[in-house]
Amino acid sequence: MVERTLSIIKPDAVARGLLGDILKKFQSGGLKVVATKLTRLTPERAREFYAVHKERPFFGGLCEYMSSGPILVSVLEGDNAITKHREIMGATDPAKAAPGTIRREWGKDVEKNAVHGSDGPETAAAEIKFFFKPDEIHSS
Repeated sequence: MVERTLSIIKPDAVARGLLGDILKKFQSGGLKVVATKLTRLTPERAREFYAVHKERPFFGGLCEYMSSGPILVSVLEGDNAITKHREIMGATDPAKAAPGTIRREWGKDVEKNAVHGSDGPETAAAEIKFFFKPDEIHSS
């Protein structure tokens, strides 16, 4: 089933020049980039995006980190894109991620783990809508 998912390359990975390497991993894994933009979240937009975590102890630090520098947001498309994207990213904790995954190769810790990805179809739809207008997404 062809799906779309949101992918974010986080501030530390952007700062380390990993955009091409990370996008190549997704594309090599069968995902197609159908929208992308380099942007920067304000602290307010970060709080809005991560509102689902507002009661968690890491919320403040997460929002501060995600607004600390540019991020690359992308819409990826492909068969079972959400599951495939999450497999390519690897476990949230880079130390527990499988060899060859993005987080294992380039993640520093649970917060600075290089990438974010939608966890399900409803989340993907909402996250894509948060960053992209329909006419900014292109499919073949």
